[in-house]
Amino acid sequence: MKAILITGGGSGIGRAVAARFSREGWRVGLADIDPAGLAATAALLPADRTSTHRMDVRDAGEWEHVLAEFVEGGDGRLDVLFNNAGIAAGGAFGDMPLDTLDRVLDVNFRGVAYGARLAYPYLKATPGSCLLNTASASAIYGSAGLAAYSATKFAVRGLTEALDGEWAADGIRVRSLMPGFIDTPLLSVAVDGGNRSARDTVVEAGLEFTPVETVADLAWDAVHGDRVHMLVGKTARRLAFAARWMPGRLRKMMRSPRR
Repeated sequence: MKAILITGGGSGIGRAVAARFSREGWRVGLADIDPAGLAATAALLPADRTSTHRMDVRDAGEWEHVLAEFVEGGDGRLDVLFNNAGIAAGGAFGDMPLDTLDRVLDVNFRGVAYGARLAYPYLKATPGSCLLNTASASAIYGSAGLAAYSATKFAVRGLTEALDGEWAADGIRVRSLMPGFIDTPLLSVAVDGGNRSARDTVVEAGLEFTPVETVADLAWDAVHGDRVHMLVGKTARRLAFAARWMPGRLRKMMRSPRR
C-alpha cells in the first residue's frame, strides 16, 4: 500500500490532500502541531490506514521520530512526503517583531528543509517516491505586505528546483505547489497592522479563491506528473504570465502606496 505523510494535516490544504490520497487507497499519516485539527481530519478518513502524529516541524528530533514511526507502522514505504505546514505574518517588514520573523523563517523554510533532509533515506528506499513542497504564488514575485512569507516561499521554490536535479539520480521526484488565494486559516493574517486580513484584501480586490479540493487534485497531478512547479488558481497563472512577459508593469503593480 502506498503511503503519504502530510505536515499541516490538521486543516486546509493538508486536510484536502489527505482526503484525496485516501480515496485512492493510500495510507495517510497526518502530522501537525494542533491535536484538535489532527483529530478532526482523521475522523474523515478510514481508521485502519490513517495515523496521526503531533509534531513541530521546527524540531529535527520530532521529524526523526515521526518519520521512523510512520514508516515502521506500514510496510516500510514513504511514497510521498508532503511538506505542507506553513504560517503567514503580514504587515510592514520594518515593523515586524523579530520573534515573529524567526517563527515564519523557521516554520516555512527550516521545517521544509528538515523534512526533506530527514525523509531522504526513506524516499530513496521507496521506488517512484516524491517530495512535494507547498510553495506559493508569492514565490513567483515578492509580495509587499507579506515580505517574510514571500521570502520563505522563494526559498522553498529554490530548494525544490535544486533537489529535483540532485535527487533525480536516486529516482526521487521533487515537486512544488504554487497556490494563489486559497480560503484557509492562513488568510486570517493581518496585512496592514490593523484589523484587515489577507482574506478581506482578496475579497475587496475581487480576486478569486481556489477551492482546497482543486488544490488536492493538483497535488495528485503534481506527484504523478513531470512539472516541477504546479501553478494553482487563476491568480497564480496570471502572476506567472506577468512575471515573464511584463515584469516592469508587475513591479509597479506590486508597489505599496506611500503611507
